[in-house]
Amino acid sequence: MTKAKSKKAKTPEKTDEPRAPGSTTIAPGVLVRIAQLTSLSVPGVAAMAPVPGGVNRLFRREVGDGVRIELSNGSVAADLYLVLDYGVEVRKVSRKVQREVARALEDMVGMQVTSVDIHIEEISFEDEA
Repeated sequence: MTKAKSKKAKTPEKTDEPRAPGSTTIAPGVLVRIAQLTSLSVPGVAAMAPVPGGVNRLFRREVGDGVRIELSNGSVAADLYLVLDYGVEVRKVSRKVQREVARALEDMVGMQVTSVDIHIEEISFEDEA
C-alpha cells in the first residue's frame, strides 16, 4: 500500500487526458491586476503610484495604476511603481515584491516572467491626511 501512495505522489496529474478543443486568452488587464494585488499584499507597500508616460499602448504594453506590463513572445516583463510605508527597509520590500509578483504571474497564468522592475516613487508618512 505504501508503494501505491508514493507512485501517485510522483504523478499528480494525468497526461493521457485528451486536450479540450478551443483556447484560452488572457487579457493584459488581468496581468496588471494580478501584479497590483500581489504588490499591495506585501507588508510595507502603502499604495501603487501613477505610471509615468503616455505612449504605452503603441508598444504592446498594458498600463494600470502602478503597473506597466510588456508582453513579448509569450513572456511578460513588469514595471511596478510603488509608494512604501515610512521606516521600511526599501531593498527588502522591493525584493519581496519582485519575488511575489513573478511567482504569482508564473503560477496563475503560466507565463515566463523576464523581469520585474521596481520604481519607488514615494514614501508614505502616517501623519499625512
